[in-house]
Amino acid sequence: MIEARHLRVLRAVARTGSFSAAARGLGCTQPAVSQQMKALEQSAGTPLLIRTGREMRLTQAGEALVRHATGILAGLTAAEEEVAAIAGLRAGRVRLVSFPSGSSTLVPTALAAMRAAHPGTRVSLVEAEPPRSVEMLRNGDCEIALAFRYPEVRGADPAAEAEWDDLVVRPVLVDRLVGLVPESHRLAGAGTAGFADLAGDPWIAGCPRCRRHLVEVCEGAGFTPRIDFATDDYPAVIGLVGAGLGVAVLPELALESVRHKGVRTVAMEPCVQREVVALTLPDLAQVPAVEAMLGRLAGAVHR
Repeated sequence: MIEARHLRVLRAVARTGSFSAAARGLGCTQPAVSQQMKALEQSAGTPLLIRTGREMRLTQAGEALVRHATGILAGLTAAEEEVAAIAGLRAGRVRLVSFPSGSSTLVPTALAAMRAAHPGTRVSLVEAEPPRSVEMLRNGDCEIALAFRYPEVRGADPAAEAEWDDLVVRPVLVDRLVGLVPESHRLAGAGTAGFADLAGDPWIAGCPRCRRHLVEVCEGAGFTPRIDFATDDYPAVIGLVGAGLGVAVLPELALESVRHKGVRTVAMEPCVQREVVALTLPDLAQVPAVEAMLGRLAGAVHR
């Protein structure tokens, strides 16, 4: 195998015309240059230099190798500089996937902090709900997935329990679900409400994971919810509730950036929470830019 250090010696010998001059330029001894040239000729399988007294000339193979060495060493230097820049957070990229309510609340704060601390690192964002976002992470379509799961469902489902076992999980926050009712609803003035208190109401449900969780919680309260509408769009959920078309529960994060026109919130009993985390693969967690972005996401909750 031809090594980069041998190519550097060959180039120095070709430029200076002797082992001793090459040694002075490289800051090593003449025997060290001679030894490395012998190793390079062994790797190449053919002579690279013709020695005639004090004069030294390149063979045809030596000329070809010197010609290629210039590009190889220049590319290697560029690669070393780029890797050093990435390791020092002067460059690099992080592709982030987030669920919508995280994108509008946690992500902007985290991105602003990341850009201020490491302006050379580029962060891109696309939206996807789990489990699609987790699938994108495993498929190499992103470096970090901001995701969530419901502890109640996780505890009841062995597959959900092991869902993230192969990933690095960075806790971000515990997000409480809040009840939404129209202003004209009988419980609009109540501070709290039980799920069973809303058993007779039509429901508006969210993403498939949230919808499944809603059904399980309601069934635990003794009824099966009548879901008249389902949408992944949180403003649409609030709009439907505000129009008097049903009731809903949403995470507190989802309510932070949306107007609550025509809607009242009530604390739900029992308290239901979801776990919000930043996920990455074990090898990616060692990349400085990814580790820095994970830290910014974990710190965004304290904004």
